[in-house]
Amino acid sequence: MEGTLMNAMWIGVIGASIALFLLRYSGYLVPEKFLTNPRMLRINTLIPIALLSALVGVQTLTVKGKWVLDQRLAGVIVALIALRLKAPYFVVVISAAVTSAVIYRIK
Repeated sequence: MEGTLMNAMWIGVIGASIALFLLRYSGYLVPEKFLTNPRMLRINTLIPIALLSALVGVQTLTVKGKWVLDQRLAGVIVALIALRLKAPYFVVVISAAVTSAVIYRIK
């Protein structure tokens, strides 16, 4: 059973690697006029922000697919306030961590 599982896993890894290589290679086939379009440049700038925001939202508000409001939300709120006040990155992270830890300990 162990050998069969490992073979299936390697087939999956190699298959995914080939698929991703082809996807990346196909990016070179896109004409430059589409990539330098101002609208496309604006969209490409905003995509990472949207994906990271979605990840933070999901990791903060859910546990195993269920909605949960706990200390993580308080930490994110404190981090947002610190960012709004233009605090240094270190202060943002430490304030969010301390807030989450204190609420977790009290709870």
